[in-house]
Order: sequence, then structure tokens, then C-alpha cells
Amino acid sequence: MTQPSTVPDVQHLARRVRANVGQVVVGKSAPLDLALVALLCDGHVLIQDVPGVGKTTLAKALASSLGCTFRRVQNTPDLTPSDVLGVSIFNQQRGVFVFHPGPIFTQILLADEINRATPRTQSSLLEAMQERQVTIDGVTHKLPWPFLVLATQNPVELEGTFPLPEAQLDRFMLRIKLGYPSPQEESDILVRFQRNHVGDNLAAVVSTDQLSSAQKCVSEVRLDESLREYIVRLVQATRTHTQVELGASPRAALALHRGAQALAAISNRDYVLPDDVKALAEPVLAHRLVLTPQARLRGRTAEQIVSEILAAEPVPVIR
Repeated sequence: MTQPSTVPDVQHLARRVRANVGQVVVGKSAPLDLALVALLCDGHVLIQDVPGVGKTTLAKALASSLGCTFRRVQNTPDLTPSDVLGVSIFNQQRGVFVFHPGPIFTQILLADEINRATPRTQSSLLEAMQERQVTIDGVTHKLPWPFLVLATQNPVELEGTFPLPEAQLDRFMLRIKLGYPSPQEESDILVRFQRNHVGDNLAAVVSTDQLSSAQKCVSEVRLDESLREYIVRLVQATRTHTQVELGASPRAALALHRGAQALAAISNRDYVLPDDVKALAEPVLAHRLVLTPQARLRGRTAEQIVSEILAAEPVPVIR
């Protein structure tokens, strides 16, 4: 039986995953830490950035590091819900319908270019992401644990894409961006991949038992009452902002609370600091906000709104 994890154990787990993923992903320590936060909180991740910066590579390397079953779905406009969830096929010999599970019956699901799937196919993930189960032909099927959706999308492409609805975006705990590499990082990429693809045989460095133990440890990280009130004020401010049509949901407040605990743990602290909350505010809140038409016409972004809210709300002093 696995011994209960301590905060140093969680930090050590994060270091092992960082080092393993670092064999194929050059740099990107901050986005990787955010992905680890979601993993420790049993949350889903939306990776949004321009093509070719390593979104799919990061998702595959993270899955390989966890020792979990992994499936990939390449989303296209002709993809149907049954292609993802599975289908019941009539067995003539037995005279019954037999369910053939789809790729969603895995522990790590990479939904590549999720905004290329139609809204009907996108909605097939809603029940799975929230309740860890799918219902097909009136029969509910439980998904394995852990169940983590890593979805990628390219924000610059419009033709042949279907923007994710607010209900779908709200299921993602975090949205992360990778950005272009620095000149030195890009040079390292060329050297590292000049002969072969380094990540083809990436080994697992974390077991599911260790992950479960680490998640329980994260939930015990102390968060001061003043910080809890600070989180509530930030989320409430998104709903009253004059340039926001739809603010963050209570699910966002819960994600910010849990995420701050996880970020503290991987930083080897058993208590949350205001900086933990501030670091996660944009990745947790920005993709959930819908701006007013006037704000969009003026070129305002959700990230700018979150920054303004952070600047306006007084930060509690933790002793």
C-alpha cells in the first residue's frame, strides 16, 4: 500500500514529471507547472496557441510520464459522437447488442484541435468531463480513473472551426499558452531533434497510486480565510465588471481555490500565498469570460480584464 504523500513528496513528483517532459519539450516550465496543477486537482486542460509550438508534444509527453492509458482523437468536422464515445453493434450470433467503447474510455484523452469538431461532437464530452461517465443508448458507463482531457486548439484559424461554447469552456480548469521559444530554446530544439524523435519511448515516472496520494495531500494544504474571501471577491468582480457580459462561474472559484493549493504544494509549501492565487487568476478565469460587444470592438481582451481586477482588489496580508 502506498504511503500517504507529504508536501515534499508532491514537489518531488512534480520535479520527476518536469524532468521527464523536459526530454522532449524545451523550456515551457511555467505552462508545464500549470498542467501539473490541473493534474493534481483532477482537472482538464485547454492548450491554446498557434500551430507548431509543441501543444500536442506537451500533451503526449505528460501522458507518457503518468503511466496511464492514452488515446488521441483528431477532431475534424466529419467526426461524430459515436466515433468518440463508442457504439452498440448487433451481434447476430448472440442476438444482442454489444457495446464497443470509443477512445474516450482511457485515462488520458488528447482531443487534438477540438474546435474543428462540430458542436454536436464537442457536446459529447460534457458529461464525461464533469461526471466521469458517458451515457449511450440509455446505459451509463463509468470512465477509468484518473480521467484527464488535454485539448488543443489553434486560435488563429477560422475556416472549418467551431468555437467552443461557454458550457464547454467552463469544464476546462485551466487554459494554458506556450508561446514561441526564445532563440536559445529554438536552437536547442534543432539540436535535440536533428536525428530522431526523442519522445517516442518516454518512460512513465509516476504511478496512479502516487498520483492519488499526491492529490489527497494537495487537498490538505492550508488556505487562510482571508485568501478564500479574496478568491470570492475576484470571481464576483468578473460578474459585475462593466465590460463583461458573462462572468466566471462558481466552478471557476473552486478551480482557483484548488489550483492555489496545488501550486503551493509543488512549491514545497503546506500553505497558500496570495501570489499563488494571482498566478492562477488568468489561466483559470480568462477563458470563462464573455466580453460585451462594445469591449470587443475596442479590442479589449479577457486577459486585460483579469489584470485590471487583480490590480483593483486589495491583496490580503498572510501571517
